[in-house]
Amino acid sequence: MNSIKNDTIIALATSSGVGAIAVMRLSGENAINIVNEHFKSKFGNKDLKNVKSHTIHLGRIHKDGTEIDEVLVSIFKAPNSYTGENVVEISCHGSTYIQQEILQLFIRKGAKPAQPGEFTLRAFLNKKM
Repeated sequence: MNSIKNDTIIALATSSGVGAIAVMRLSGENAINIVNEHFKSKFGNKDLKNVKSHTIHLGRIHKDGTEIDEVLVSIFKAPNSYTGENVVEISCHGSTYIQQEILQLFIRKGAKPAQPGEFTLRAFLNKKM
């Protein structure tokens, strides 16, 4: 249980495969920091750590100075999220390549692939259900 509290997890929230849009979710203490490092707002220099909870931001995810995709990033700050932790949802284009580039980028930055049911387990352990 201790590692659950410390780990930031990531997974696709939509089914894998090709679709118009894919949504991935991160949950954990460092979720916002991990995404913030690679997010550039379309409207100025926005720091996701300083935005209000339950807000959506248009911008781009970058890796090594190269744009991966234009995305919508939704921020849900602890304790007012599904899991009770900081949660970030990223809506990107549905290309499998783009999905994997973003997932792997955030895994390299410290997020761990979520196990089946782990988001719901965290919600339960944090008394959100």
